Amino acid sequence: MTLIKSISGIRGTIGGKPGEGLSPLDVVKFTASYASWAKQAASKDSALKIVVGRDARISGPMVSSLVIGTLVGMGCDVVNIGLASTPTTEIAVTEEGADGGIILTASHNPKQWNALKLLNSKGEFLNDKEGKHILSLAEKDEFVFADVDFLGTVIEKDYTDIHIQKVLDLELVDKDAIAKAGFKVAVDAVNSVGGVVMPALLHALGVKDIVEINCEPTGYFAHTPEPLPENLVETSAIIREKNVDLGIVVDPDVDRLALINEDGSMFNEEYTLVAVSDYVLSNTPGATVSNLSSSRALRDVTLNHGNIYNAAAVGEVNVVAKMKETNAVIGGEGNGGVIYPASHYGRDALVGVGLFLTALAKSGLKCSELRARFPEYFMSKNKIELTPDIDVDALLVKMKEKYKNEQIKDIDGVKIDFPESWVHLRKSNTEPIIRIYTEAKSKVAADQLALSIIDDIKSLI
Repeated sequence: MTLIKSISGIRGTIGGKPGEGLSPLDVVKFTASYASWAKQAASKDSALKIVVGRDARISGPMVSSLVIGTLVGMGCDVVNIGLASTPTTEIAVTEEGADGGIILTASHNPKQWNALKLLNSKGEFLNDKEGKHILSLAEKDEFVFADVDFLGTVIEKDYTDIHIQKVLDLELVDKDAIAKAGFKVAVDAVNSVGGVVMPALLHALGVKDIVEINCEPTGYFAHTPEPLPENLVETSAIIREKNVDLGIVVDPDVDRLALINEDGSMFNEEYTLVAVSDYVLSNTPGATVSNLSSSRALRDVTLNHGNIYNAAAVGEVNVVAKMKETNAVIGGEGNGGVIYPASHYGRDALVGVGLFLTALAKSGLKCSELRARFPEYFMSKNKIELTPDIDVDALLVKMKEKYKNEQIKDIDGVKIDFPESWVHLRKSNTEPIIRIYTEAKSKVAADQLALSIIDDIKSLI
């Protein structure tokens, strides 16, 4: 059994003893701590309003009942939006004028996992200080339940159609162009909530020919849910067989968007953001942001448009903060997470689909031809395990010193930028591991750089 507490929420495998897995007691305790924090943050006498949404995991109904019951017991009024994507829940918070929200999803983790992801009154993830405060409240059991006369209430709403309409209303989403293109689109929703929202979005965008793959929201994931190439072999084969123009793949909570070309090849998850940003920048000049571990291709595309690119520490909350600081018009993460401020500050696969299909329709190109227009880079992702007694922070300092003549960023581990490649070194927060991400203009070069860096680390040890 596993239970992981972090500033972004609590996640773990269902079952087990309290404190060892995501047990009902842990769900209640953490929800009550969140409600206590929300009351302090809101500073108002009236009852708080909290939005609750969930993905289609098997444990979803059970966890949702616990969360909603606990919020009511804390005196909070709950807007239960049921099966809903992560970005839909974020939008519902602001639409409701709520004081916060809880998303019940373990994102790309397997079916035995679930999690509580926590939102503030802006429908955005909590920052470091807020998250640590909630962890402290949970650790000390510093929460007080409401008396019977002050229990909260529950109302149920469906926000899927509202979210879809907001996508249609975006200035850079052209429904007519998409409909005119006559695309045949396949959707793999890994048997989660994407199977509800993605076909509905495509119909609303004017796509009439839709091939649904794993779109029954049963929670029994048809394949490993992270939308990586090795998990999408069967999906790619279906796309080739069905002669579709584009394959869309989402993770269980629909905040990551992976694309598959008409020939079954991967568009590459890193390039979802690149392609959408290229389209946005063609119409709306401005800055872009991605995290330090995302592809250099976004920087290249941004510079080609005469705009400024900035890198943020890994984590959606950090990317959003940098986007606000730089007034970025588009940003996100290389895992297929598109953040478009004209909609809201959260990774949103629905927004990504609306923008990408518009760009594809207006280009007049096949999906693979559009992909070929962007700079080609290849990544290698590795890790090196260390003994617990090794000072990882000191080791990273030594690496920074060794490569001091290169461009160095140390806002999140150490990133070393070489003329034709880069390496990003980050320590794990839970185990003695250094994660090593490299990127170069060929897979061989990326792998060789990783091996070279691993040798450097071993020699310094």
